[in-house]
Amino acid sequence: MNIEPTNLFAVLAHDTRLRCLMLLHSHGELCVCELTQAIGQVQPHISRHLALLREAGLVADRRDGLWIYYRLHPELPEWVMEVLRATAGEAGNLEPFSRDLLVLAEMPNRPGAPKCA
Repeated sequence: MNIEPTNLFAVLAHDTRLRCLMLLHSHGELCVCELTQAIGQVQPHISRHLALLREAGLVADRRDGLWIYYRLHPELPEWVMEVLRATAGEAGNLEPFSRDLLVLAEMPNRPGAPKCA
């Protein structure tokens, strides 16, 4: 997988995409509804940014019934993973990233329950 640094940083420059990546980095795999809840944006907004992340090669997705789950692409180059690790390490205690983690932890009806929030 070949990701150009200029493309990576252009994708990371948007707060919604960076917030999605930080949540995926910390949780491994999340449903679109979990990302929507954590970030506090409507589903079409989150889905549009997830599509851009997928097109850039940063995330992979899978469908499971009604839900679409996203995760960091398993074939990301090590240098990209290091950028994400370093960013997560610094951003984890800052707003809005810390709030995203808290909102997700408190989310009712997470996937696997009868109805997704």
